[in-house]
Amino acid sequence: MSKDNTAVGPVAMLDDWIDPLEQALRDGVQNYLRDLLELEVTHALGRLRYGRQGGANGHRNGHRSRELVSTMGRMRVAVPRARVVDGDGTQREFKSALLPRYRRLTPAALALIANAYLAGVNTRRVRRALGSLFGGAVSKDTVSRAWRKVQTDFVAWSRRDLSAEPIVRLILDGTVVKVRLDRKATTLSILVVMGVRADGQKVVLSMRAMGGESQAAWREVLDDLLQRGMRPPALLIIDGGKGLEAALAALWPAIPVQRCTVHKHRNLLAHAPKKLHEEIGADYTDMIYAKTVAQVQNKRRAFLRKWKLKCRAVADSLEEAGDRLFTFLRYPDVQWKSIRTSNAIERLHEEFRRRIKIQCVLPCQETACMLFWALLAGGQIVLRKVDGWQALHERPRELELDRAA
Repeated sequence: MSKDNTAVGPVAMLDDWIDPLEQALRDGVQNYLRDLLELEVTHALGRLRYGRQGGANGHRNGHRSRELVSTMGRMRVAVPRARVVDGDGTQREFKSALLPRYRRLTPAALALIANAYLAGVNTRRVRRALGSLFGGAVSKDTVSRAWRKVQTDFVAWSRRDLSAEPIVRLILDGTVVKVRLDRKATTLSILVVMGVRADGQKVVLSMRAMGGESQAAWREVLDDLLQRGMRPPALLIIDGGKGLEAALAALWPAIPVQRCTVHKHRNLLAHAPKKLHEEIGADYTDMIYAKTVAQVQNKRRAFLRKWKLKCRAVADSLEEAGDRLFTFLRYPDVQWKSIRTSNAIERLHEEFRRRIKIQCVLPCQETACMLFWALLAGGQIVLRKVDGWQALHERPRELELDRAA
């Protein structure tokens, strides 16, 4: 018995899903568009289609059939043609502002293709996934045009002027992704800078793909922000990377720095055997999340005394961060939650990693940053105000932090 190897295409499988309501909606949109085009040419000529009043600005000249692809699917539209007479007596062909001459896809349809591509679907799969909706009108070139539009928007965003941004804080962090360079998979660092405005609203200022998180890489990112007009902030929140710290120390030595307490927690655990992790975590959390400045300082001294005896490497790691781990104590306690960590950027990193998990290796360096940016531009991640934003105007208090064990 011969085996039937006939493959069923995706469009054939979905034919039974098309319902009369969907078709009625498409017909309604098509008719509405036709009426809008007729009104447009009527306004340009100054008379109705069969009007006989004087003072007309030209005459109609039939219709031209045009194919248009929208989020409602593929449709054919009869675009009216006309000759328009200008005030100086010259004639010109009527051009619709609603439907430009060479437009085959609406901006919304183009955005749908771009979003599918940015979500991790490659060119071939975009065509297959949207083939039923667009009736085969999505070609490889169409996807490429959508991608170029996204690329243009991203370049404009990354070069925008920042002089009007009232930035009072910067949160800086990086993440590592795999990309394909010279047909080989390699790792790149995406360096992200997030600002906090005077009203507490978070905003991403820059993201750049670099070879690593060295001092030179971070300095290039910071210099770009200054060239675009960003004013120096009043506080810096960092992950504790040596390259970033060196770049900030060389550029803004007098600006207070807060080391991320979550990153330091991971560092402490890396210096101890696994059997001590739970105990270290409990002591560290008890110290960092104490309610008052006095309690934090007392628990800090107790932590150092205990772990210098039990596991010296843990105590040394805590002392390495110094007072920069406790800079948040200088600010009103309602702001401690938003100052202690760089979690605002970590949230972006987590969503980004989730999106690229199925791809394993991104196709190029530019794609990495644009995928990251698309999470924000597409509204998939909404940035809110920082906790305690009402007290952002208060100046930090002078505080002598005691590290004595």
